[in-house]
Amino acid sequence: MDQKTLSPAINFDRKDYSNETLIQLYESLLMPRRIEEKMLILLRQGKISKWFSGWGQEAISIGAVNALKEEEYILPMHRNLGIFTGRNLPLEKLFAQFQGKKSGYTKGRDRSFHFGTNEHHIVGMISHLGPQLAIADGIALANKLSGEQQVTLVFTGDGASSEGDFHEGLNVAAVWQLPVIFMVEHNGYGLSTPSEEQFRFKNFVDKGPGYGIETIKIDGNNVLEVYDTIKRLAEDIRQNPRPILVEAMTFRMRGHEEASGTKYVPQHLFDTWVKKDPVTNYEKFLMDSGILNQEQWESINKRIKAEINKGLEIAFGEEAVQADTTQELADMHKPFQQEVIFPKTQKQTERRFVDAISDALRQSMEKYPNLVLMGQDIGAYGGVFKISDGFLEKFGNGRVRNTPLCESAIIGTALGLSIKGYKAMVEMQFADFVTCGFNQIVNNLAKSHYRWGQNADVVVRMPTGAGVAAGPFHSQSNEAWFFHTPGLKIVYPSNPYDAKGLLNAALEDPNPYLFFEHKALYRSISESIPEDYYTIEIGKANLVSEGDEVSIITYGMGVHWAKKAVDESGIKADILDLRTLLPWDKAAVAETVKKTGKAIILHEDCLTGGIGAELSAWISEHCFESLDAPVMREGSLDTAVPFAPSLEKNFLPENRFKEKLKYLAAY
Repeated sequence: MDQKTLSPAINFDRKDYSNETLIQLYESLLMPRRIEEKMLILLRQGKISKWFSGWGQEAISIGAVNALKEEEYILPMHRNLGIFTGRNLPLEKLFAQFQGKKSGYTKGRDRSFHFGTNEHHIVGMISHLGPQLAIADGIALANKLSGEQQVTLVFTGDGASSEGDFHEGLNVAAVWQLPVIFMVEHNGYGLSTPSEEQFRFKNFVDKGPGYGIETIKIDGNNVLEVYDTIKRLAEDIRQNPRPILVEAMTFRMRGHEEASGTKYVPQHLFDTWVKKDPVTNYEKFLMDSGILNQEQWESINKRIKAEINKGLEIAFGEEAVQADTTQELADMHKPFQQEVIFPKTQKQTERRFVDAISDALRQSMEKYPNLVLMGQDIGAYGGVFKISDGFLEKFGNGRVRNTPLCESAIIGTALGLSIKGYKAMVEMQFADFVTCGFNQIVNNLAKSHYRWGQNADVVVRMPTGAGVAAGPFHSQSNEAWFFHTPGLKIVYPSNPYDAKGLLNAALEDPNPYLFFEHKALYRSISESIPEDYYTIEIGKANLVSEGDEVSIITYGMGVHWAKKAVDESGIKADILDLRTLLPWDKAAVAETVKKTGKAIILHEDCLTGGIGAELSAWISEHCFESLDAPVMREGSLDTAVPFAPSLEKNFLPENRFKEKLKYLAAY
């Protein structure tokens, strides 16, 4: 051991902690340092592809992970190797993860710490960094709803704090008084950008009062101070749930990742911070205090190096992962075999589309006590479309939750609830507003099961569509944005019966759904539907009407336009209502096209890049020999949705569709 002659640059206060605790902290602190030393060698040898260094920041992870209970969730970032080793993940499995091996936590599908493990109560990051905070909110909300006296700890960096998700995550936790510790690792740089180019304040403790939460600044290189602070805060928060922001001052002694280097960092900062190295300073403190001797030091180091070498030997001995297309596709979703539920009685009642949605939500809330509804104004106000009117009184504000205006945080919170076994429904006030939560949907909800086996039991309801003179930001049809994203399921009903049955089915399925509801249908159509709970098969289209001249393939409002066009023209057409867009019913599409020999796809979305493009390509490829005419499409104009009724009518495809239908029938 290199015994320093200079005085310790860190003031360690052991308080009443035993020698055993202090030694255990040292062993825990040493493991990530020794692993990193090995990984830097392997990187130079080309045996691993990338490494994000936490050199100099180990005390934050180690102090935190040892301060919490094993069953309490931690959400780490790039430089938190110590969280994983501190939770005793098998090293061979961790190393296999770094190498992209099958036995790694993502089966070779993602790298470094982009994974989670519920067995060890860890949820890893995605590259977008900020969304982690909202997931922590969801886990903490589940703890609070379940009455578990637990704390969730989530890491973020000073650079990542510039993302909007940082603000949303803190704000939601503050408003809902969630038991979360937000740990900011303030190391002075976001990759190469220094803090003064990220924000104007000096310290994060200045931000807490703006959110109405407590804040504390600690020496992030002092493992005892981190451990004692987090332990004390956690004990308090378990009894008095609330969020606390902890700013850990530290420094990154190596590049953001090894390839980026450190030329952008002034040398004097390295000269200053090397004196505050968390490992060597703590070693010296233990040695000077007589807690650690040379023989113990050698024994600890020998054992740790042996464990590392054994783990590496096992990981390197595993063969490279072999691709299995069937397995890759299957792992996009949590396995779920739907059993269609029929109503128990024949009793029916006349219900509008909006009533059917409300009935489904209410009956699913009764069926699933772990289902939580979240959205803007859905509480006492009942939602802007009054779908949840009366729900607050019936189910309480724990399960019917008004949210701040923060779509990203609420969708992330929904994923956090899923991690703890809850179901969640998130209402977009208008489908247009989903843009603010896009990242959470396509990168977290859609990919989490494929990446590390964590399903997202979340339904995002999307009031959508034009025809109500609401203009460009309350009228868009945006289902095609998500149609391209594996891992999602998309439903778009056209009538009250389907709306109720399909929403119940979506809420039943433990996978992520986008559920589109056309606003113009809410109160304009009604039909007699079962009063009891029932479901409809997901992925099964419905043949609305039959004819032998043309196949019209459509969904949502398009079904009603198609019916009207057929009635007015006298054309004998199959009208196939897809109902489910992901997965869509290929067998039903093939059957109708082979029957009539002519196909036209109709949707309200803009024509270019719409779902009709994929369907027409599929029909051309798979049903070519049955076709008697070109496959045709009709959709809205390739413009934003206009406000004035005359412009909106011209934008929508209804009239153009009528003419194209006649042309196709006569072809």
